[in-house]
Amino acid sequence: MTAATCSLGEAMIYNLARTVKNGDLAFHGFGSPLVQLALHLAKRTHAPDLVFVAGATYGVNPSPPFLTPTSNDWVLDRGAECSLDIEELFDLAASGRMDRMFLSGLQIDRYGNANVTRLGSGERPSVKLPGGGGGCNLSCDVGSFTLWTAAHRSPPGKGGKRMLRLVEACDFVTSLGHRSPDGRSRRTLGHRGGGPDALVTELGVFDFDDEGHLRLRATYPDVDLAEVADNTGFALRVADDLQVAALPDAQAVALIRQLDPLGIHRKELRPADQERRFALAGQ
Repeated sequence: MTAATCSLGEAMIYNLARTVKNGDLAFHGFGSPLVQLALHLAKRTHAPDLVFVAGATYGVNPSPPFLTPTSNDWVLDRGAECSLDIEELFDLAASGRMDRMFLSGLQIDRYGNANVTRLGSGERPSVKLPGGGGGCNLSCDVGSFTLWTAAHRSPPGKGGKRMLRLVEACDFVTSLGHRSPDGRSRRTLGHRGGGPDALVTELGVFDFDDEGHLRLRATYPDVDLAEVADNTGFALRVADDLQVAALPDAQAVALIRQLDPLGIHRKELRPADQERRFALAGQ
């Protein structure tokens, strides 16, 4: 890797960070180094007044020396201004004071619903998943949330079967997007939060149109529209002004590498994606 390029992971971190506004109060969830790094990057660049709560420790504005191999390491709480109880975290969302959080799923559907509960639609699931850990409540209350996945591309598995990550409808809705399975909107259901407003994947960056449907806004320089459509389980909606995804500059990449000298975020990416490189912004 040269100083004039960034990795795919660094580009995803940068685009995740761009969904954060200065002054937000944000929660990054438990396990994703991509999201952890995105919030640290946002705080050190365009959002110095960001207040963020770390997912494993509930520490407020921690400043760890580096990212550790496990998200449950208390070094990640280093420098925190204070720590919250889990009840206080949920109170922040329920009272309308949490501006943003980050969610993912083994399935994400066209309206931004996400599934981390089970696969299969019968009484007995074909696969039991870890569960939402409070994501259902928070997805209904938080001001906005960012979705992400590093597994948008779905190569054939055993027997040639593909398990798409972006699907027409989730087998189970763990966290709520813009419409429930029966078509009701968040407003009709009476929820406080505004729902998802962005999805960042290893193929591109999405927003949501006026109907609350996912819409492709940008692709990475090495991805074409046909590849995104082929790996999406519903008719792809594309912005009229489809763009190349924003890429970090040298300062942003240096900050990411300083925070993650062990390359922990690479574990979220498939081996082939770990090798993808792009020219830095301004090069």
